[in-house]
Amino acid sequence: CEGCHSLFGEYYCDICHLFDRDKKQYHCAECGICRIGPKEDFFHCSKCNLCLSLSLRGKHKCIENVSRQDCPICLEDIHTSRVGAHVLPCGHLLHRTCYEDMLKEGYRCPLCMHSALDMTRYWRQLDDEVAQTPMPAEYQNMMVEILCNDCSARSTVQFHLLGMKCKNCESYNTAQDGRCRLPLEEQ
Repeated sequence: CEGCHSLFGEYYCDICHLFDRDKKQYHCAECGICRIGPKEDFFHCSKCNLCLSLSLRGKHKCIENVSRQDCPICLEDIHTSRVGAHVLPCGHLLHRTCYEDMLKEGYRCPLCMHSALDMTRYWRQLDDEVAQTPMPAEYQNMMVEILCNDCSARSTVQFHLLGMKCKNCESYNTAQDGRCRLPLEEQ
């Protein structure tokens, strides 16, 4: 304050009228708000309409105005949140803290059900478990139609209680899509 010489903040934005301590903030004209920086570590994706880490440049799936939606976990605004956003491989956003909490319960995006992290190692372990776990006789030749949540492919595979593997991308993030059926020779 020029009158009393009190320091309201080390950072001031003349557009947002924001006073704060120095967090290397910068004002992003495209976002319309101040962001925690430093600015040189971020870029504004015009399609997503959001400032993202430089490490995501050319490596994220754009979803138009993705930050203008609420976090699907806590249902609070992502765009103006003081909590950082985590970009999932599918392109959806969650608050970083909501993402960490979600991983304690599951591995899939709550909006589209795509795997939220690389599950390759876990799928290989599941391959071993499926191979070591024979199905009861009445289920050994049962075939089911599945839909893969990761690649959206549909395929017919052998039913297994532990999981059914996508023939296209080898993910176990699948859902049964249709009825069970026995092979022709047993019908």
